[in-house]
Formats: sequence, structure tokens, C-alpha cells
Amino acid sequence: MDFEGKIISREISQLLWEKEKSVSTAESCTGGRIAEAVIAVPGASKYFKGGIICYVNEVKENLLGVSHQLLEEKTAVCEEVAIEMVKGACKALNTDYAIAATGIAGPAGGTKDIPVGTIWLACGTPEKIVTCKVEEDHGRDINLAIATNTAMQMFFNYLKAEGTENQA
Repeated sequence: MDFEGKIISREISQLLWEKEKSVSTAESCTGGRIAEAVIAVPGASKYFKGGIICYVNEVKENLLGVSHQLLEEKTAVCEEVAIEMVKGACKALNTDYAIAATGIAGPAGGTKDIPVGTIWLACGTPEKIVTCKVEEDHGRDINLAIATNTAMQMFFNYLKAEGTENQA
């Protein structure tokens, strides 16, 4: 993990400690990299309950409750699936927040409509979820690093914004 990633992990850790809240992950293409980034800080067991690696649709459906119809109609690589993954992870792992990733890291698997490098990220609570789409293909390793760092930054921004909303 790069230096910037460690700083974001530490900032997330501090905010979750202060809020006494918990987080989980639901990861498809990132295969646990987001969870690894979350636990990079000592003491993560106070706020990180676990993660679900859902590389196939069967696991997305059975463990996270992602709609079979949605997966059939839109594929696993869409904003709606990322949102359902956040909700499912919060429910399955009994956490306040979740971070999710679903996409095509490459080098193969892309289509004209969903090219390699397309990764949908989501984070939040079951009631309030934000999303982000990563779209450029820089090769598998870099695609996964970008998705992981973007997910962590997005979650950090989410927590910061939530803190300012609660103070207003």
C-alpha cells in the first residue's frame, strides 16, 4: 500500500473510532484489496467486522441478496448492483457502513458496452449510498489499485461529509 493509502486508512480508522461505528466490505473484482486497505491500521478489529468476496453472481445473490433479475438485465457491472452489495454487506455482516466494488479488472472479460477497466464502487449505509464509476483501463494491477484507492477516498469523503451534516 502506498503512503497516501496508509494516510487515508488512518483517517478512516480515526473517524470510525470516534463515531463508534463499524464497516464491512463486499468485493468482486477487487478480491479483498479494499478490506486489506481498511485493516492496514492497527486496531481495525474495533470497527471492521469482515468482508465478502463475491466473485461470482451466485455469491452476490445468496450472501448479499443482490437481485437475480437485476444481474440478468444489467450484468454485475452496474451502479445498481454496487448499491445492492452495500446494503447486503451491511445486513449480512451487521455493520453500520459498507464499501463495495464490482467490475472488470482485465485483461479480458470486457465488452463493447462494458469495457475492461469499468468498475463501479459504492459505500455508505443502507439508507444513504454514494457511488463512483472508474472507467479507464491501465492494466489489471493498476486498475485494481485505482479502484481500491478510489473506494477508500470515497468512503473517507463520505464519513467526513456525514460528520459535517451532523454538526449543522
